Amino acid sequence: MHATVIGAGVAGLACAVELAERGASVEVLERATSLERAGCSWFAGGMLAPWCERVSSPAHIVALGDEGFAWWAERYPAMVRRGTLVLAHARDAAELKQFARRTEHYEWLDAAGIAALEPDLEGRFEHGLYFPEEAYIDPRAALAALAERLTGLGGTIRFGTEAPPAAPEAGRCVIDCTGLGARTVLTDLRGVKGEMLHVQAPDVTLTRTIRVLHPRTPVYIVPRGEGRYMIGATMIESDQASRISARAMLELLGAAYALHPGFGEAEIVELGTGVRPAFPDNLPRLTRRNGTLYVNGLFRHGFLAAPALARRAAEFVLEGREAPEVMQ
Repeated sequence: MHATVIGAGVAGLACAVELAERGASVEVLERATSLERAGCSWFAGGMLAPWCERVSSPAHIVALGDEGFAWWAERYPAMVRRGTLVLAHARDAAELKQFARRTEHYEWLDAAGIAALEPDLEGRFEHGLYFPEEAYIDPRAALAALAERLTGLGGTIRFGTEAPPAAPEAGRCVIDCTGLGARTVLTDLRGVKGEMLHVQAPDVTLTRTIRVLHPRTPVYIVPRGEGRYMIGATMIESDQASRISARAMLELLGAAYALHPGFGEAEIVELGTGVRPAFPDNLPRLTRRNGTLYVNGLFRHGFLAAPALARRAAEFVLEGREAPEVMQ
């Protein structure tokens, strides 16, 4: 079987690798000139946090995400599985209780328990939720690892290449993973803009993803190694991938500083935005139209859900097996 995957974001590369591992001859077509220009995956948090996402997502997202841990561990051994620590300042304690009521697979921690996990946060929070099974990856390193694995299996990635407009030829399957680029076919897609920044904070030592709850501006902070952290979480209903707004930057930096004063001395090394594709229900879908299988609508669950969706896509095109996510 020959397979053409359109799009070199996390969904496209995951599908390409899954197909190549099953013996398909795979090429990836990407209109951008490099991985870092190939869409919102480059600016993702890389959190594999299905039980934290359960707070605002159906159980189906948990099931998809839970499948991904072993997949990522095999293809990206640098995955860090140290859990997620969810915190709230004293004035927002009700947010923590509400968060706990909507999910599972967590432990309540007191101040001593928080300090035992993250000594730099000693004395700063009275209570927290710890999700020990969750993990995170560096999205950029993970994308590079998938690209390398694909080429090692004989696949190719052609950057700066537009997808051909013709219908798939006999003996070749086409999987479209272009996000909002597929909106001419998947007309109910919408864009959800995310904003993030990377900081160098040598005075802060955190070893796992930290989520700080707030009724208006919840944020997450993800270690990137060597004193660098990614701070993000804004969600704006917009298709415009413009630069980060001043308000968003102030809110993100303010939340980080409130978590640990060491962030006040951090150096801002990068700002970024990405527009994530989402369907009205915020759930991903596999949709077959005119001989092409569309893998789309991953919303903010790209790295979390991509492995499970890639597996279903490969089983669908190679074996004819359908899954609940497949829509005709």
